[in-house]
Amino acid sequence: MKVKDKERPLIGINTDFRSLGRGTSGVSQVHSGYYDCILTAGGIPILIPPISKDYELFPLLDKLDGLVLTGGDDLDPRRMGLPPHRSVKVMAERREACDRLLCKYAADHKLPVVGIGLGLQEMNVCYGGNNYLHLPEDLPKSLPHYDPHGAEHRHIVEMLPHTKMFELYGEGEICVVSAHHQGVRRVAPGFRPSAVAPDGLIEAIESKDASWFAIGVQWHAENQGHLSLDMQLFEAFVEAAARRSGKTAASKIMLAKAG
Repeated sequence: MKVKDKERPLIGINTDFRSLGRGTSGVSQVHSGYYDCILTAGGIPILIPPISKDYELFPLLDKLDGLVLTGGDDLDPRRMGLPPHRSVKVMAERREACDRLLCKYAADHKLPVVGIGLGLQEMNVCYGGNNYLHLPEDLPKSLPHYDPHGAEHRHIVEMLPHTKMFELYGEGEICVVSAHHQGVRRVAPGFRPSAVAPDGLIEAIESKDASWFAIGVQWHAENQGHLSLDMQLFEAFVEAAARRSGKTAASKIMLAKAG
């Protein structure tokens, strides 16, 4: 029997905000891989505009079963007590205000959440950790984690034992798409590292609270869309959202073919 859409968990995906210049409205945008992965995993993606007032944003979040925090530009270092840096491309203030509210809501309500790239860094900072400002300077002996010319860059990561990520991926290394010049310095209280790069940089964190599915990955798991090698992460996340809401993740039942 085919699952009705209303029985599938609703997954919010935050959007980026770009200004188009003076006298014009800005645009919200998101990489298609995020919603393609959620659809393939059995959820229904809901795009969240960058709403910066909690009384306007939270009624929307009350209707959701899970949350994806997407990649993007950098957090404003001044809000983290750090000086400006030439390498830092600060995201729109409107988006950062919204993303911080999203992190707060997810923690307060134990809403299942996955943070990707910038999303991991936001989770770590909002929950009490701190980040490196620029890896080539802060960790000069680290391996490259991005291509300065914007081309696709890959490196390996290894899951740490006794973590949710180890349960999902198993023992051994995986090759990931990497595009970050910042990273986790100190892990937020209540979280633990769950994957590392060969240079020791933390590449994933997760909540220690077994009742809260909260995972951040530094790599871009959405990069290949529904063909992603990281579908097990999205599937586990959507299943956690479904359990929380009493709905059904379509990826876990037999769907009748159309017609």
